[in-house]
Amino acid sequence: MEIFGKNVFNQTVMRERLPKGVFKNLKKTIDEGLPLDPTIADVVATAMKEWAVERGATHFTHWFQPMTGITAEKHDSFITPSENGVLMEFSGKELVKGEPDASSFPSGGLRATFEARGYTAWDCTSPAFLREEADVITLCIPTAFCSYTGEALDKKTPLLRSMEALSTQAVRVLRLFGNTTASRVTSTVGAEQEYFLVDKSFFLKRPDLMMAGRTLFGAMSSKGQELEDHYFGSIKERVLCYMKEVNEELWKLGVTAKTQHNEVAPGQFELAPIFENTNIATDHNQMVMDVLKRIALRHDLVCLLHEKPFAGVNGSGKHNNWSMSSNDGQNLLEPGHTPHENAQFLTFLMATIKAVDTYAGLLRCSCANAGNDHRLGANEAPPAIISIFLGEQLADILDQIVAGGAKSSSKSADMKIGVTTLPALPKDATDRNRTSPFAFTGNKFEFRMLGSSFSISGPNIIINTIIADALKGFADKLEKSKNFDADLEKLLQETAKKHKRVVFNGNNYSDEWVKEAKKRGLLNIPNTPQALKELVTKEAVALFVAHKVFNEKEIHSRYEIMVEQYVKALNIEALTMIDMANHSIIPTAIEYATTVASSINAVAAVSGKLNVSTQKELLEELSNKLASASSNVKALEKALESALNIADLEKQAAAFREKVFTKMLDLRADGDALEKIIGAKYWPLPTYGEMLFIL
Repeated sequence: MEIFGKNVFNQTVMRERLPKGVFKNLKKTIDEGLPLDPTIADVVATAMKEWAVERGATHFTHWFQPMTGITAEKHDSFITPSENGVLMEFSGKELVKGEPDASSFPSGGLRATFEARGYTAWDCTSPAFLREEADVITLCIPTAFCSYTGEALDKKTPLLRSMEALSTQAVRVLRLFGNTTASRVTSTVGAEQEYFLVDKSFFLKRPDLMMAGRTLFGAMSSKGQELEDHYFGSIKERVLCYMKEVNEELWKLGVTAKTQHNEVAPGQFELAPIFENTNIATDHNQMVMDVLKRIALRHDLVCLLHEKPFAGVNGSGKHNNWSMSSNDGQNLLEPGHTPHENAQFLTFLMATIKAVDTYAGLLRCSCANAGNDHRLGANEAPPAIISIFLGEQLADILDQIVAGGAKSSSKSADMKIGVTTLPALPKDATDRNRTSPFAFTGNKFEFRMLGSSFSISGPNIIINTIIADALKGFADKLEKSKNFDADLEKLLQETAKKHKRVVFNGNNYSDEWVKEAKKRGLLNIPNTPQALKELVTKEAVALFVAHKVFNEKEIHSRYEIMVEQYVKALNIEALTMIDMANHSIIPTAIEYATTVASSINAVAAVSGKLNVSTQKELLEELSNKLASASSNVKALEKALESALNIADLEKQAAAFREKVFTKMLDLRADGDALEKIIGAKYWPLPTYGEMLFIL
């Protein structure tokens, strides 16, 4: 495809434009994770600038990912003063290092307001790219972001550290199996992205969508998703045109957008790429979210990435398909045809099981935010209990290991459908389980708990680090072994016995599983304030420090940032609800009640008697709901004021969850009830029926 990667300064472009020695040097750094040779920076910068300017770029930016969860950029032109005017120049120094203001980004106490200096550092392992917006073309250079004192202020730096930690420990294990060719192991990810589309005209009439990203009021329409007719249904022409432009934009950026389809809820869709290196996959997912939103506006649509923009229908997640690959071409989670004989696969599988069971709280924490609290455990996403789905074949092998050693693997066969003209289908070794939080799906694990607005960096930092830790424990023991085969079998059996409790192949939505999980001693963390505490336990701090993914200050800063983000999100929602109630919903209800009362008087004047029972019942219902709404607005205002006056951040978050959020639910119930009884021509907000079905 001619357009694929045309806006990327990739290895093909570098091979063409860089001197052979410089290209070889840079490629070695990228492929093997070696330190960057600073002497080549000027040559690379000049080639990058010339390529970008030829394509129409006038500015460049260090493109980085602060703790806001989105990307940031500061644009500088290539213009440099000279005796004869100006030149278009770009130096190695400008490529390698930038200095954005660090004081206005979330830092969790790492930076004070008066301490402004921060640095961006070129990440040469993720290719630079051109972003086209209207007739403006900008060279974007992926970078890490750190403070003047050296702490990571972003989501990229710790991700790269976690990838190095995983590689170090995985290579140790590969050496034990006689592999002398692999020098590096890279985690790989394919991040599916769910999203909603609404007509822009509706969005602009909904203050809650504009301010909070979700509908804070809204009665369910007469039809939702109960007919299951939207999922994988025929894509509407307007949406298909949008998807076409999204794909073209992403393909230019080198993003392997592969799959697109209608999702479960009306107005909901999904895009999925092919898996790739986790660092690049993370950068690409940020591009995906940006492109989805930008292109939507060109079609008079708005893309909603909130986890639950509409109550009563399916929310949006982001399935994180994770695996490990060595640089000699192995997928380390590929079981092969006889997985019971594949000792290397079983070792990496058992390390994953151990890691997920030991650090289930961290995995839960990695998917915690205010939006995702609406999804998890709501029979549209996995529950808040972390468990692993292995499937029948691997679950059977696990049982065999517990019993003393794996001796066989169940075989799959062709599936005959019963129609002679249809081919026999090769049947997979096991079914899938869409209710499982962490499901094995053939040669990878699908972590299904992420929210649609998330940067995938955080969850993958956790996955990389906890599996690195499990592999380290295995390597520490086996490197001392005098009888490798016997000691490996013993280690796998001990691990299987201890951590089998986290494996569950059944229905994770069932009440029976909640009870069973409690018996097994598995964590059930229902909300974000509780989940975030898992990040700062002694065990978590020791884990990250040991593998040099975070230092202690960086861990606590991230905890503070995430708690603050939770509080701020609910504060914005509560203020928006109060504003909508006071300035829109309640005045509309009063106006409608006045109209109803006038009609009662008019009928009485004409007929001479009060034969107006229906109107009177409606007026009474309106009056009751109005009184309740007014009371609940005041209750919410009081709860909000009380929560904001709490100095301790942890207690404040708990108050927002237990007090403010509860009052928000009460006020919403009043608003939705009023929507159902107020005449359509009076109601000031676009309804669910309009927003979900008019595209």
